[in-house]
Amino acid sequence: MGISQTNQLETIAARLAELGHPTRLAIFRHLVKAGTSGAPVGEIQQEVGIPASTLSHHISKMVKVGLIKQVRESRTLYCFPQFDSLIEVVNFLQEECCANECR
Repeated sequence: MGISQTNQLETIAARLAELGHPTRLAIFRHLVKAGTSGAPVGEIQQEVGIPASTLSHHISKMVKVGLIKQVRESRTLYCFPQFDSLIEVVNFLQEECCANECR
């Protein structure tokens, strides 16, 4: 396995690990529903129903692996899903679908 393949595997595994947590999956799903306009942190907190400090912890883990981007506008912190990262995960999983089937 080449370096780029190893890095890709580690990146995809890290993203899947973060999405494997029920709270983070709920947060990401909310952001995907919000689309490219993203969502303010307060709205996410209300939707998921967790304390602000806990939400911050979960969001920072997803920011670290590139699933979410945060932007501050005045006093409001917005989160945006990084669809390119999500597509990379999906493409990685589908890339060799059925490659070993007998023909």
